[in-house]
Amino acid sequence: MLHYTAHVHPESNEWVTFVHGAGGSSSIWYKQLREFKKYFNILLLDLRGHGNSKPNLKDAFNDKYTFDSITEDIVEVIDYEKIEKSHFVGISLGTILIRNLAEKYPEKVDSMIMGGAIMKLNLRSQVLMRLGVFFKSIVPYIWLYKFFAFVIMPNKNHRESRLLFVREAKKLYQKEFIRWFKLTSEINPLLRFFRAADICIPTLYVMGEEDYLFLPTIKKVVRKHQMSSLITIKDCGHVVNVERPQKFNTLVIDYLNKL
Repeated sequence: MLHYTAHVHPESNEWVTFVHGAGGSSSIWYKQLREFKKYFNILLLDLRGHGNSKPNLKDAFNDKYTFDSITEDIVEVIDYEKIEKSHFVGISLGTILIRNLAEKYPEKVDSMIMGGAIMKLNLRSQVLMRLGVFFKSIVPYIWLYKFFAFVIMPNKNHRESRLLFVREAKKLYQKEFIRWFKLTSEINPLLRFFRAADICIPTLYVMGEEDYLFLPTIKKVVRKHQMSSLITIKDCGHVVNVERPQKFNTLVIDYLNKL
């Protein structure tokens, strides 16, 4: 089972589950924990191979991870804790896992908060992925990760987010990184389905104004999906919860309290 930490509120019955992205860990939510604990029960997860979670032993002889298998890891923890429904807050690749969970288990999802959401890999992103596939077995993975982090978070004000994710990524093994990288290079059909299907669950996208790779697609998705809304944060890049934590916390908590 995944490593996780649960914080139980003395009065609230509502749960908020935080899902980090590839190369991160539950520690990226440290700027959210104090505020969200005031209102909700909190579940912090480390995805397989990240943070304090070990790679899934069932995949010991299988290099291929799938979004479905990783989604089932999350559901296993939720079921173990007997959490019937939860709000889900994700960042980057974590938003794809949340959306996949909502497709398979809509009865478990109260709402989705999608920070730095990924709903399409544009041409630039796809070229980067192909380069990564070519070089993944040749150069140390951390070089690739630093390169991708810089492309996604290039500005000076993105530096804290960039360094945080690189620091967390250093805890991965080369083989584990390759497994996750293969996963992210095969997501186009899944994202195409997500863009086309309106899931009709309350969804808030929180995007940085400088998230140039992913923001344009989210604007189009929100116009098509009935129960989706978008808030764009100025002077902010991809990892909104780290770069603008107070703004992120206020926006999300207000949204959840109004549901």
